[in-house]
This record gives sequence, structure tokens and C-alpha cells, in this order.
Amino acid sequence: MSDRFFSAEPITGEQILLDGPEAHHLLHVMRADIGQRVTLFDDSGAEFAAEVTSRGRADVELRVLDRRAIDRELPFTLEFGVSLPKGDRQKWLVEKLTELGVTTLVPLGTERGIAQPTHAAIERLERTVIEACKQCGRNRLLRIAKPQAWGEWVTQNSSDGGTRRLVAHPGGAPLASLNFAKSAPTQLAIGPEGGFTDEEITAAIDAGWQTVDLGPRLLRVETAAVALAAAVVAVSPSP
Repeated sequence: MSDRFFSAEPITGEQILLDGPEAHHLLHVMRADIGQRVTLFDDSGAEFAAEVTSRGRADVELRVLDRRAIDRELPFTLEFGVSLPKGDRQKWLVEKLTELGVTTLVPLGTERGIAQPTHAAIERLERTVIEACKQCGRNRLLRIAKPQAWGEWVTQNSSDGGTRRLVAHPGGAPLASLNFAKSAPTQLAIGPEGGFTDEEITAAIDAGWQTVDLGPRLLRVETAAVALAAAVVAVSPSP
């Protein structure tokens, strides 16, 4: 069970107060006692050794003992645009992309997309990000961006030749044929269950995207997204 806890407030002093879900976890799941030591992180890239100094009914006060700058991020930004699947599959997708080091997730509106992320759904996914970071050791959160239409997102910064842009589509180039020897900012895209339309793929290619093939089997959205992210991370240079 993880002894890492997230502080929504920047940790700048010697004392920190946790409340909300994190305090509940520490109080009622971990049943923390006075003097118990835990690790805190606040999305700054660092993590903090701390010990419990007092317990309230719904909050916990801790004393910060040490700050450690521990970088577990990828050596390049990795933005992922995806037409979200339905239901609990969204949570699984976000959890795994967080573990893989994805920097930003952009929910996409596509012609064949079904799930339309609501504000409440995005908030639940943001909580999933925190839980995944606690488990995998990331000290920075994956950011879930505002939903965007495919045509809008795919053409942003299309003149930036320094960014690698890959969209999964049958008949594209095999991933093994691509050159990942040099680290570069990367954008990846996965369409809905029915795939991107020909017009959507044409818009991407016209904007400088390259199509890549994930193999002969038909993959669900979340499977395709994790497969593509994992493949890119695996062949990219280490920090």
C-alpha cells in the first residue's frame, strides 16, 4: 500500500495540512499515528519526507522533514490526444498513460466519437491521475486538457518541425521503421472505436502528422493508446 500522499497546495514551509481524500486515506485507510512518516508530493517535481504531528476528524497536520528533487519524468514532453472510450475504460486509460509518463492528455471530439467528457468526468479522471502518481512514483501530474475538436487540435503549431506527431491508422508506417534516436517533443493520437474518417486522416497528414500502424488486430481505444505510448517510450532515449 502506497505511503505517498498528494498536496494540492505547494509545500513551501515546515508544516502542511492535508484534507479531503488524501486526509481520509491517511486517517482511515492507513490509520496513521502521531509520528508516522510518509512521503508527500505537490506537482513541483520534488517529493518530501514528512511525519504526522496531529490528527483531526477530517484533516492531518504533518511536519516536513526533507525535500528531495527526484525526477521520474520522460526526457521529452509527450502529449496524447484520444477520443475517449466509454465508462470505466476511461479510468483505466488515464491510469496507464500516467504510469507511462504521458505529460498531457487531450480528450478529442471526432466524427465517430461516442463519449463526451463532462466536467464531472474530467474531475474524476484528475483524481485517477493523483492515485496513479501515488502508485508509480511520479512527482508531476499528467495534465488533462480541455476537450478539443480533432480539426482544431491536429492543426495547432503545424509549422513546428521539431515536434514528432504520430497518429495510429491502419496502413501507416510500422513503428519499427521510425527513427527515435533523437529525443523530441512528441504528440500521439488515437481515434474512436470506429477509427478516424478519411477526411480526419487527410487533415492530420496535411498538418504534418505521420500515420503509424499498430498491427493486424483491431484494438480497443485504451489498448491502442497504451500500446502506442509504451512503444514510443520504450524506443526513445533514456534521460
